[in-house]
Amino acid sequence: MNKTLHALALGLALLAGAGTAWGATPPPADTTTIRIGGHDVPVVKGGLYDRFRSNPPLSVIATEAPDVDLSWFRGLEKQKVDMGFESWSPNFYYRNSRVTAIYTADLARLRELMPEGVLEEVQPLQVWPGRGLVALTAYAYEYCDNDSYNEIGLSVVTTRPGARGWGPFSLAAQSRANDFWGHVLKMPVDTELARVRGVVGYNLPKWLTKINYRDDGDTVVVEIFDSETGKLDVTMQTRALDVSSSKESLIRNSFTNVDHDGRPTTGYSVSRQLRHASTSSSDTVELTLTDGSFSRFIESLDLGRMVRYEYVPDFQAALYAPELLAPAASAQSAP
Repeated sequence: MNKTLHALALGLALLAGAGTAWGATPPPADTTTIRIGGHDVPVVKGGLYDRFRSNPPLSVIATEAPDVDLSWFRGLEKQKVDMGFESWSPNFYYRNSRVTAIYTADLARLRELMPEGVLEEVQPLQVWPGRGLVALTAYAYEYCDNDSYNEIGLSVVTTRPGARGWGPFSLAAQSRANDFWGHVLKMPVDTELARVRGVVGYNLPKWLTKINYRDDGDTVVVEIFDSETGKLDVTMQTRALDVSSSKESLIRNSFTNVDHDGRPTTGYSVSRQLRHASTSSSDTVELTLTDGSFSRFIESLDLGRMVRYEYVPDFQAALYAPELLAPAASAQSAP
């Protein structure tokens, strides 16, 4: 199971502070307003999104970020798509960091939170009777097509569409394929550009709030604030791990949800993990909850023990626009 959960933590990343090179920096006061999907959105004036609308030439990236290895992106082709607004897919994330903690959670509660249309196609994975898995991930996107921002993802680990849930065997099957499936429950972000693009274009449950992401080389501290009260809501403090011997890996992470007409959709990301390490040691993550709204939601999941922690201080990603999920003809017997 440990090897499977290790790969799972990698796959659930993108379903990734002050005084460091990592983390979304506060946008400058100089912004401009653009129209996206019927919303007026402030963006960094002269930033990547203002200039290129998700399709910057790689030659520009090479000039502005000469330390970024762009070899992987040169093999990917973008296409113009209509996702509630005109954009380009996939969206590129050139330099990023993340931490992920995977916990057991109450299976009945997870089913209760998933839309009926999604449950017809996928199910929460049961790791033992009455218990499923959720992944809590903090991302720091330092340099991407959407400028820079921080994001939190809380996701249910699920079966593949049309597949029966066989618990650990299903996890092993997804691990062998390096293709993991999940359903995103919550996804706060700290820029309006990320929020609007996520809600309108990717059908994701995003809202705007303050998020701090700090990596001092020894620890990563993530602070999530309540969007209504402005008070500190959730704190996730994790330990930096030794990544000196890590090898590059490619992981595909697919997610299901419903569009604005209630139809099941699916999208996916591919992550190029450049430096990463993981452990199942419970003392590497400290999750502190308060009486804030996000804390209360997390508490409602009845989290159990942490089964895997993933530290990824360096990864790249390509996020593809969602499509309608074709109904499965019948449940498959394989996991």
